[in-house]
Amino acid sequence: MKKFAKRALITVTAVAATIAVGLVTTTTVHAVATQVEKDRIETYGQLVEVDGRQMNVVIAGEGPEDIVLLPGFGTASPALDFAPLVDDLATDHRVIVVEPFGYGLSDGTDRPRTTENIVDEVHEALSRVGVDRYTLMGHSIAGIYALEFAARYPDELTGFVGIDTSVPDQPHMDTEFPIGLMGAARNLGIARLLVAIRGIGYSEDVYSDHDREQIAMISNRNSMAPTYLDEMAHISTNFQNAHGRTFPADLPLLLFAVAQNETTPEWLALHEEQAASVADGTIVPLEGEHYLHHTHADDIAEGFRAWEAERMPSAG
Repeated sequence: MKKFAKRALITVTAVAATIAVGLVTTTTVHAVATQVEKDRIETYGQLVEVDGRQMNVVIAGEGPEDIVLLPGFGTASPALDFAPLVDDLATDHRVIVVEPFGYGLSDGTDRPRTTENIVDEVHEALSRVGVDRYTLMGHSIAGIYALEFAARYPDELTGFVGIDTSVPDQPHMDTEFPIGLMGAARNLGIARLLVAIRGIGYSEDVYSDHDREQIAMISNRNSMAPTYLDEMAHISTNFQNAHGRTFPADLPLLLFAVAQNETTPEWLALHEEQAASVADGTIVPLEGEHYLHHTHADDIAEGFRAWEAERMPSAG
């Protein structure tokens, strides 16, 4: 029995030592790689001061109408993520991609990631670059932030276009995330290791190897950083505060939504309900997955132009 206990103790000690060495290695690699990547990440857009920090804004194209694009939660680089859609829309519109704090090349912040604060900051960035009349277009959780935008700045929005956007009463948004554990995983380099193993997605042909490399480095910079984690921690309360909210009845809506969502069968119905809550609501189901702008940028751009032309005959 003593021999068994001794062998077990040796085994446990060996495993613990192996894990410790592994964590030291991943932590060191993460620290070194972070410094190296800092100089390899290419700049784009323009930095504007918001709340004493720098927020990155990318402006592309020219045209009589402005489109403001907002990313889904945790998007590493909104500018690169939206690039296929921006390239299309910018042929006859001015397109503005805002990278909120904690996204892309923008600074992080210790200001709580409530819907109100995020909208306030993004709006300030738009004011800094002289954008005050626009169609708001967003992906995923931007649908929740857009409700606040529309309530606070109704005279600025000409419409809202959702790309598989979140809706206030969708299920499973009361999940509590292991924020502390995720922060530790970042600091120990485990998050970087997982990215290296799993990849970052963006396998579509519209993204080059160079794009993917830049996105990966920006992801390592932003993913599970304090600003990212604070927004994640606020997801539940931000959805709770959006409960029952609707867009202004006179705001035109165009909602592109995944036609068949296996994890949320009522997904399309929820968007149909949202479209029906305004006087002018249109829903366009598309076959695909959540990041529709990766695979259907041309369909979204074409659908938007047709929708816009019906409301503003002189547009485009």
